[in-house]
Amino acid sequence: MGEKKWFVYILECSDGSFYTGVTNDLDKRMGIHASGKGSKYVREKGFRKLLRSMECKDKSEACRFEYEIKQLSRSEKLGWFDENRDYLL
Repeated sequence: MGEKKWFVYILECSDGSFYTGVTNDLDKRMGIHASGKGSKYVREKGFRKLLRSMECKDKSEACRFEYEIKQLSRSEKLGWFDENRDYLL
């Protein structure tokens, strides 16, 4: 059985705010967010769309990237994905 792929992602909520998270099944996680059953934050704000995602080598790296992104200003968050898109892929 192969190892699970991990992703860090950022989505836009219905109120225009951003949410950053990690998952090992991006499609399933977006479905959960869209159904209103995901994180408390997205459940309260509403899911609009996935903005960016990046595959990571493991859960540890995905969590480290999530922390890095959450330290950035709103205007820097999408740029982080653009700057790091070729990191692993």
